[in-house]
Amino acid sequence: MKRIVVACGSGIATSGLVANKINNLLEERGMVGKARADSIDIKSIDLEIGTADIFVSITPTFDLSNVRIPTFSGIPFLTGIGEEEIMDQFVGLL
Repeated sequence: MKRIVVACGSGIATSGLVANKINNLLEERGMVGKARADSIDIKSIDLEIGTADIFVSITPTFDLSNVRIPTFSGIPFLTGIGEEEIMDQFVGLL
């Protein structure tokens, strides 16, 4: 199963909301059992990134230069603007 890691400052509120939204959108696209999104706090990124296929950051100040997998902003999943385009990219990568 492919894994999408969603990170914010605490790993609870914002990243949890975005991970749930991504999981619902994956379900709508028939991707249940093929991919899932998990929320983490940004301090755990070094531990979690090795098992991730896609990284979604809610923290715009986080340095992504060391992340070697496809990375996306999580803001479209909060605003609804551009989320379908990102989901299309996710499906293409997964």
